[in-house]
Amino acid sequence: MVFAHGFGCDQNMWRFVAPAFEADFRTVLFDNVGAGGSDLSAYQPAKYATLAGYADDLIEILRELGLSNVVFVGHSVSAMIGALASLKAPELFESLVMVGPSPRYIDDGDYIGGFSEPQIEELLEFLGENPMAWSAAMAPAIMGNADRPELGEELTASFCRTDPLIAKAFARATFTGDNRADLPQIRTRTLILQCSDDIIAPNQVGQYVHANIAGSRLMVLEATGHCPNLSAPAEVIAAIRSHV
Repeated sequence: MVFAHGFGCDQNMWRFVAPAFEADFRTVLFDNVGAGGSDLSAYQPAKYATLAGYADDLIEILRELGLSNVVFVGHSVSAMIGALASLKAPELFESLVMVGPSPRYIDDGDYIGGFSEPQIEELLEFLGENPMAWSAAMAPAIMGNADRPELGEELTASFCRTDPLIAKAFARATFTGDNRADLPQIRTRTLILQCSDDIIAPNQVGQYVHANIAGSRLMVLEATGHCPNLSAPAEVIAAIRSHV
């Protein structure tokens, strides 16, 4: 079982979830380039300008470790990274667990992504000008659960540890990308975990992902915010267990 983190995070975000599966699975955690303990010298701007570069890294990790029949658990943008990897190398994947996925964050006609294009550009400009202030403002909103400020503080600290130049490029790849056309091509068994109140990936997005991946299963969690792996790990564990 392979766990992949979302934007501004690292593998530590799975510390409450991954151990629950160690008795039944070989568990693998890693940091995307630019995050956590990753090798920053491996960063290549052209390669990582889109999520395809991160999907290639995931495939390389699985092949290097000799893994197959992988249950891939991806949070936020890594849900899409896993989906792209499963299309490139379907033989490596047994199933996908998408936690708070979004194939496109920008509204487009009848499609509701949660943000207008000017809003996304404003967010990206703010991140580029002042990463620390952006982290302090955005992390608590992304985390939700205002009654538990320590969660927002942890996410803020995680954002602040991310290399700012790489974070800016990763944010643009994440928030301006459009992977809607990829969803109908997915043949890997898929579970979608949707938080009941998530400003980053609203309910309409989870419903859209479910409707466009044939045979997928959608579970709406009682958890709120965008990081249930931190705010409601027991519920995430139970949902994954129902899938595997």
